[in-house]
Amino acid sequence: MILELKEFIVAAKTNSYATKGESEGRILEDGAKEFVYLEGEFKYRDRYYGYNPFIGEEIVWHRNRVVWAMNFCGKVVSEALPVDEVYNFLRKALRSVTVREPFRGPIKLVESDLEYSNVSSGDIDCFYGLELITLKGHSIYKLRYHGGVIG
Repeated sequence: MILELKEFIVAAKTNSYATKGESEGRILEDGAKEFVYLEGEFKYRDRYYGYNPFIGEEIVWHRNRVVWAMNFCGKVVSEALPVDEVYNFLRKALRSVTVREPFRGPIKLVESDLEYSNVSSGDIDCFYGLELITLKGHSIYKLRYHGGVIG
């Protein structure tokens, strides 16, 4: 079940915010933006508030029972690039999420002067991590996350 869960999380992440972006999310009555992805007996929901900064939560259900969740909080911390450009690069990194570490993006992604890094501890059952984007070695974006399997 764990491998199936990891594979579903990767599919859900790459078919929601990472690909569709800010404008595709459904805006809820309370102001949250939401992405939902369904596949087989799994359901994924990514719901977040704000833009810069933002805070949110991802939840996975299997057969209508919550089995996994992750909370996150992040923001652009520099005016070196427009916020939209930072988030465009972030979404590119998020599309590279792996089954090995299905939390955010890859361990590292470099494109020109931008570098995305993701350092995590733990496994799908209990984890935490820090996601950073730097421009020429200077921090421009930070996000902290944590979560795990819910039994």
